Amino acid sequence: MGTIPHCYDPAVTAPPESREPGRIREMFGAVARRYDLLNRLLSLGRDASWRRAAARAACPAPGLRILDLCGGTGDLSVAVARAPERPSLVVCCDFSHPMLERAGPKLVRAGVADRCPVVEGDALALPFADASFDAVTVGFGVRNLADMTAGFREMRRVLAPGGRLVILEFSRPDGPVLKRLYRAYLAGIVPRLGRVASDRGSAYLYLARTIADFPEPDLLAGMIRESGFAAVGWEPLSGGIVCVHTAFR
Repeated sequence: MGTIPHCYDPAVTAPPESREPGRIREMFGAVARRYDLLNRLLSLGRDASWRRAAARAACPAPGLRILDLCGGTGDLSVAVARAPERPSLVVCCDFSHPMLERAGPKLVRAGVADRCPVVEGDALALPFADASFDAVTVGFGVRNLADMTAGFREMRRVLAPGGRLVILEFSRPDGPVLKRLYRAYLAGIVPRLGRVASDRGSAYLYLARTIADFPEPDLLAGMIRESGFAAVGWEPLSGGIVCVHTAFR
């Protein structure tokens, strides 16, 4: 069974004070019950393949210690734990308790719970020692950070020298036709589907706005590089709807 890096005290149930606005924490808690279903619907079933691509990028060798930050309901943690090069430890960390309540049973059902502890914690003040992990993954969570630069620096702090950062995040597709279709999808269909399926259309209006306002891949790469990372790059998937960003400490 993998062990949580030594600075984590399981007796401490409350996470560090979150620097995220309280409404963001409340919003994710409110949609936790339908979060997985809506991910499948809104991505047209492509989200599982995106996570597998990120997991492969994070696990180039067996036995790695990996932090899945903004882990939510645990889908990326499961994908990472099941990567062809099996990691020894995958910590699913998120600041939303209701989301993690969904993650725990999912990790058990996937047969990876012995290597995947669940930790409630703030991405801007992680409860882990310096150089605790060989890789950090973030799936669709960077855009929710109150201070992305501070978040990248905290990710770098907990990475061991030579460790890798893998970020799976929405982007904007290439090509004028696909761009127009995607813009219409974000503005119209995403909030409406969210409202019908979860009674929280405002949460998915927020999602659409954060995707539309998110930095282009080259600008995000520049932010990661300025936070102290090297060999920063990205790979577009599904016509550029999402990108897998990679970097090294």
